[in-house]
Amino acid sequence: MALRAACAAGRGLPSSSSPPRAGGRPGSVAFAAPLGTRAVQTKAVLSSDGAPGMSNSPHVVCFGELLIDFVPTVNGVSLAEAPAFKKAPGGAPANVAVGIARLGGSSAFIGKVGDDEFGYMLADILKQNNVNTQGLIFDAHARTALAFVTLRSDGEREFMFYRNPSADMLLEEKELELDLIRKAKIFHHGSISLITEPCKTAHIAAAKAARDAGVLVSYDPNLRLPLWSSAEDARHGILSIWETADVIKISEEEVSFLTNGEDPYDDAVVKKLIHSNLKLLLVTEGPDGCRYYSKDFSGRVGGLKVTAVDTTGAGDAFVAGVLSQLATDFSLLQDEGRLRDALKFANVCGALTVTERGAIPALPTRQQVLDSLTSVVA
Repeated sequence: MALRAACAAGRGLPSSSSPPRAGGRPGSVAFAAPLGTRAVQTKAVLSSDGAPGMSNSPHVVCFGELLIDFVPTVNGVSLAEAPAFKKAPGGAPANVAVGIARLGGSSAFIGKVGDDEFGYMLADILKQNNVNTQGLIFDAHARTALAFVTLRSDGEREFMFYRNPSADMLLEEKELELDLIRKAKIFHHGSISLITEPCKTAHIAAAKAARDAGVLVSYDPNLRLPLWSSAEDARHGILSIWETADVIKISEEEVSFLTNGEDPYDDAVVKKLIHSNLKLLLVTEGPDGCRYYSKDFSGRVGGLKVTAVDTTGAGDAFVAGVLSQLATDFSLLQDEGRLRDALKFANVCGALTVTERGAIPALPTRQQVLDSLTSVVA
């Protein structure tokens, strides 16, 4: 039986005027459509120097936040005790977009950053990684979001966010590049952009456009409790769009959170989160790998054991690993053997990412993943 929840109420924020798009520095929801199986043609774009550039019709469009993570240069200290911080680009949907491009896939990012130096820096990083930025715009009335991340000695994290509001929270429905979404094979999103208006309405409209066009919808809640007004608000907000997703990725901690503290390692508990139209539910377990659940099969795929330096972006790298393969062949969803191979690949993507500080800087290339695959536990 699928969990259900009412849509959390969005808190109003002042709207901004329509800012320019990237490219130059300027002064309970219910909708469903059949999954499309059409081929999406991508076309290489040549930059001024003749190098391959971004695709005009990306296979995977990622929607949400793009921000700066400030990560301590040493582990095991509080934010106040940290002697220095490393500036690292981040934001879960943006991490996925870059991760897919690093793996040789075709991706785009839709969101908003501030009309400031951090916003320009982030836009440049997306472009340098061959992520299509047609849907990225600047906001002259709010700053780019910042997050200070405390790293415990085991590499796990605690967050302090600066969003009062940040530019990503002010994205409006009228600013969406809906054609970019409709031409995609996969639309990937999270839950953070559901927290406040006007971004919440824009988020729902973007996801609906994807569903109406027959685009596969991928959802990673990416729970960040400090950003929500309460745990109950977070639970309701995350579940408000749960049944509109075709593929969902969650961590074992998120299973426990969404089921009000039940055992995340009990298959019966996890299956409560499976809705009738879900094609694949993935539960990540860090170094232990992941579990997978579909209508026809379920199982576990082991991970790659590494020494964790910073776990930021590991789940996003895993998602990038899955979606980069799924975008080229939806039949993976019906073939358990090939799905397991894809998940081994994705597990390695996540493992390699935790060996360096920051998310985007640590995302692996396809060759790095292939070189490490022989070490994965079956």
